[in-house]
Amino acid sequence: MKYRAVTKKEGDWWIGWLVDLPGVNAQERTYEELVQSLKIGAEDMLSLKVDLPEDARLETIEV
Repeated sequence: MKYRAVTKKEGDWWIGWLVDLPGVNAQERTYEELVQSLKIGAEDMLSLKVDLPEDARLETIEV
């Protein structure tokens, strides 16, 4: 999957966040480390267990 990321150099740090997954953000010393941290954050968020009501179902839709 592809997600849009905002990245920028801020002093000695690289900071970034995923526009499409609010809450996934990172701060690292190098751009490469930042991208890796954002990927891990996205994987973690997407693997979270979702509690659903008994009469609901979880679906994946393609946009």
